[in-house]
Amino acid sequence: MKSKDTALAEITLRKYERPYRIKSRNLVAKLCLSIGLLQPGDSRDVIVDVFYSLLKHKELSPKDIENKVISLRKKHKLPMAGIAPSNLRRQVRRLKELFLIEKINNNYRIAENDKLHNIFKEKIEEFYLKSIRERVGEYFQAVDKEFLEKKSRKK
Repeated sequence: MKSKDTALAEITLRKYERPYRIKSRNLVAKLCLSIGLLQPGDSRDVIVDVFYSLLKHKELSPKDIENKVISLRKKHKLPMAGIAPSNLRRQVRRLKELFLIEKINNNYRIAENDKLHNIFKEKIEEFYLKSIRERVGEYFQAVDKEFLEKKSRKK
């Protein structure tokens, strides 16, 4: 039997220094790095501006997101790379897939207008991470059974 190599779910977590002196866009960037939405050294960081815009405003339409992102990138003198509507939709989808935002009618907002630490605890830690952790555990057990239990029986 050949298994699929397509992950059903994945998350990247990185540990950085404590966020004591980091503010504004840099704080959002560090959060994006911490949860794998942004890769270290990646210059394509428009996800930061999408997330930042949604954090700053209660609810935004796709067009509002585009306008806010362009405005932010101009304000911070950042290149206008990645601002195509198709790419912004992709970044919004990535935030939705991590349960951080939701679509209400045709607008986007932080999920349930909740605090991010609550979303992390309830949706990411308790649901998403738990299911990934349990499945990885099943693979450890299967490998033990396949290799280590056979080895101990041969002795």
